[in-house]
Amino acid sequence: MKLSVGSLSVILLCLSQWATAATVFFPITLTWTNKTVAGVVRPVIAMNGQYPGPPLNINQGDNVQFFVDNRCPFNATVHFHGIEQIGTPWSDGVPGVSQRSISPNTTFLYRWTADQYGAYFYHAHHRGSLEDGLYGPIYITPSASVTKPFSLITSNTSQLNAIIHAERNGCSVLLSDWRLLTSERIWSAEVASGVDSYCANALLINGKGSVTCLPRTQIDALTTEAQRRALGNESLTDMACFPPNLTSAQGNFPHNYSAILPTMFSGCTPSQGPQEIFNVNASQQFVSWDLTSASGVLELTFSVDEHVMWVYAIDGRYIRPVQVNALTIPNSNRYSVLVPLTQPRGDYTVRLVSASVQQILNTTAILRYQGTPQLNRTSNQWITINNQNTTTETVFLNESIVTPFPVLVPSTNVAQTFFLNVERFGASYRWTLGNGSYGLELEESQPLLFNQSSIPSNLVIRTNNNTWVDLIIQVVTPVQPPHPIHKHSNKHFIIGQGSGIFNYTSVAQAVQAIPGNFNLLTPQYRDTSNTPPATQGPTWLAIRYQVVNPGAFLMHCHIQVHQSGGMALAMLDGVDAWPTVPPIYLNGNGS
Repeated sequence: MKLSVGSLSVILLCLSQWATAATVFFPITLTWTNKTVAGVVRPVIAMNGQYPGPPLNINQGDNVQFFVDNRCPFNATVHFHGIEQIGTPWSDGVPGVSQRSISPNTTFLYRWTADQYGAYFYHAHHRGSLEDGLYGPIYITPSASVTKPFSLITSNTSQLNAIIHAERNGCSVLLSDWRLLTSERIWSAEVASGVDSYCANALLINGKGSVTCLPRTQIDALTTEAQRRALGNESLTDMACFPPNLTSAQGNFPHNYSAILPTMFSGCTPSQGPQEIFNVNASQQFVSWDLTSASGVLELTFSVDEHVMWVYAIDGRYIRPVQVNALTIPNSNRYSVLVPLTQPRGDYTVRLVSASVQQILNTTAILRYQGTPQLNRTSNQWITINNQNTTTETVFLNESIVTPFPVLVPSTNVAQTFFLNVERFGASYRWTLGNGSYGLELEESQPLLFNQSSIPSNLVIRTNNNTWVDLIIQVVTPVQPPHPIHKHSNKHFIIGQGSGIFNYTSVAQAVQAIPGNFNLLTPQYRDTSNTPPATQGPTWLAIRYQVVNPGAFLMHCHIQVHQSGGMALAMLDGVDAWPTVPPIYLNGNGS
């Protein structure tokens, strides 16, 4: 069918109450407090005293009142990643775009409607605060009218009932990297040194993990061919990361290496933190997890030893289920998976590894079957800690075969095409997305929603309501990783991608010349999309969206240091139908 657009497995995140009321009030108090994460004490943004933040579980159609009390000694905002904010652009949570920052010891009330279903998450959108721990999961239970794809997995009635039960009782699994330095210390060191800070110190599963330091002999043995090509005569540091003096990774810009802080690139000291344990019951046949990447720097790969996974939703929307052994999750994406509980009772290792070329990093959790007997052996892994397959039978998710369920078809009547260049901007840590670099100081501007001329015009694009728009994102210069580009408000279609320069005036012209690079019949429908990695030369990504929600929104790379470095663009959608901002937001805080 094609449409046009217009019980166990308990983890701590599952223990919160499910909201059942039509209006859901969700208060969080932000505090800047020392916590032990990955075995090391550092300041963290806690939400109601905890890290990660409490889950917001609601029903499709609920009205949400998300109340923020900022007790931190700095400004804050909260963005609801993937939530479309139809009719409520003042609740999108971007300082200088949709609201003024929430200053210390003040409050803000976000109001929005849960129009969609599926997995989302909330996170900081002020400076680099996401990397200081301000994030938590959102799950929106589908309404009864939503068609589910589970009959494509099995026709067995018992298994179908078990799958429905697993999804209904599914849990968010937060996957992240972690840095021992606060985001402000990293940013200050980037400015002082001129380097792009692309290393992490640990990986976490639901906030749990350790700092692991590999022996030099193991680091050298695990270094991949792709890494060796980029390294040239250099070696990975003791954090198993590219060194800061690598021209292929930093570009040819001036650097002051003496301003680099310990633990940014090297200085690995092991520390022991807790390990997440997922308790499951084989009698329930399946467990459902919403794998959510809150990673600030690294792309992550997830796998469960000796188990397959059915990927059945991406970015909160169903797809035709795909069976895999491992899947790579870009920063901020959500992949919902069903894990069949078919193995003998025992413990099985859950693996999370860096999929980014610049670093080898990993952590583990445990999938534990209830009951006895317990297997007392090491489980057989699908992937290695440097993101390689251990067997030719390992199946990684192939993004090119992902198909929405049901299929959505974008219009071919495109009103505007924008060409947006991604490249460095005068320094290793500064970036463009379009015709300029979007500086952090713009977060303190009068919000664009209130004044469409409050920031320079070269950092803004304007569209009309009820039109279709193409964005051609061109990664101009190598060597660059995949950039997870997130468009706020409504989702977009990934309609094409390729290598080289996009030498066409429109997608329609390009389709005639290189039809194999495009998919206009069953394109993926996402809120965050990776650009192709630019390892040998330029690459490009073409996305298409319909303007249906007038307001001021942001599009940006979800690698935090790239966003802070200016890889962002303001989008004034529907300027011909501009919304009237309610006085409580125009003049106050929504209360």
